[in-house]
Amino acid sequence: MAHATTSDTRRYVNLPGRSSTLPFSDGVLVGDTFYLSGRIGSDPVTGRAPSDVDAEITLLLDGVQAVLAEAGMNMDDLVSVQIFSPDLSLWEPFNAAYAKRFGRDLPARAFIGSGPLLLGGRFELMGIAVRRS
Repeated sequence: MAHATTSDTRRYVNLPGRSSTLPFSDGVLVGDTFYLSGRIGSDPVTGRAPSDVDAEITLLLDGVQAVLAEAGMNMDDLVSVQIFSPDLSLWEPFNAAYAKRFGRDLPARAFIGSGPLLLGGRFELMGIAVRRS
């Protein structure tokens, strides 16, 4: 009989109050590696991205931190991040807010031009985190 190990144990992570109608998890923890689903900075009241870019970035990064915390991790555990944006001119304001969320060591990252995003978002972030020993 095979024994389950940390490396083959999966935990599906979702924030409390998340809609059960969405066909994906907020993330999946496999051993010490966490796969973060794409997140958009949507306003919890309207369900859409706010008109203010800085407010959207804050909501997005707060959401990422919340999902990582639910998995027992933090922003410094991220090792790879992809940001999708239909407007590449928003690279600088995004970078300014993003850099403040990390210590000295930053994850590998891509800022990728995309078509329109769901819910009127200007950014969607997905990533991989590995728990530090």
